[in-house]
Amino acid sequence: MKYSVGYRLADASFLDEVIACREAISEVYFAWGDFASGRGSTLRAEGLTSWEAQAAQCADLQRLSDAGIALNLLLNATCYGRDSQSRAFFEKIGDAVDYIRSHYGLASVTTTSPLIARFIHENFEGIDVRASVNVGIGSIDALEYARDVYDSFYLKRELNRDFNAIREIRRWCDDHGKTLYALANSGCLNHCPAHTFHDNLVSHESEIAAMDNGYAFEGLCRQYLAREESRRQVLAYTNFIRPEDVHLYEGLFPALKLATRTNPHPSRILRAYIRDGRASGSALFLLEPDHTAMLYPYLLENSRIRAEVRDGRLVYANIDEALIKLEEVMYVNQ
Repeated sequence: MKYSVGYRLADASFLDEVIACREAISEVYFAWGDFASGRGSTLRAEGLTSWEAQAAQCADLQRLSDAGIALNLLLNATCYGRDSQSRAFFEKIGDAVDYIRSHYGLASVTTTSPLIARFIHENFEGIDVRASVNVGIGSIDALEYARDVYDSFYLKRELNRDFNAIREIRRWCDDHGKTLYALANSGCLNHCPAHTFHDNLVSHESEIAAMDNGYAFEGLCRQYLAREESRRQVLAYTNFIRPEDVHLYEGLFPALKLATRTNPHPSRILRAYIRDGRASGSALFLLEPDHTAMLYPYLLENSRIRAEVRDGRLVYANIDEALIKLEEVMYVNQ
């Protein structure tokens, strides 16, 4: 399996690891400048001005390009506010895409916006335009609606463990000259009703940060997992694919996306999926967002999770074996 890995600004050691793993990496995806994306601002780095941050990113993209790693530009915010249809906004996108492609090469753009997809197709031949996972492609109907808009798609998270649905969608993609990808390590809970709201907050985080805000929002998932009874449902209500089970997806996707842009230990994700094909410790350490702390005093031990395929679905059902108390772990370690 190949992997798509997220770029991290001002993290030279992680970049070194990515380049060292380049044989297993199909591309690196990245945000650019002050364009909103599915995560925080790409220009934010401790001790760096925005100009210095942009210069550092340019140097990193050059290293990735020199290493032969394809680049994927993220324009995948769920909302661009008043800029969503403005001529100035699309001129700015055009300038950025033209600059990145001419200096470092640009293989693809991932976006939630059908208008951005249309703009890229009309102005930049040969760039693959991919539907973000936030578009929620999960049915043949959705594919038919979007067939003239996107060249490739990320699968809806909730279908990650449904092999029957994946095969049906993959067949449609093959028949129509499209490519299907999946996000392997999302920590988002299935069917979260606050997902769009939360993504919109991220899209406008710079504006929101400048306000006198009365409330913080960390997601309904944290409130849900804080309940004792909810912790026992964490395997059923998540959609991540363990590194140990990636082999089940060979032939279904040409590459899996790894979320690494905000995880506190991205190197652990690379090692688990690319180098070792397995992991021990909290399974949630490998995810974005990482809910490990929300399960305290329990730990979801990845090495204890047992995978089964039942009726065409990947099932992680042995929560009683995998969810252990930290007191037990400390006792054993003594």
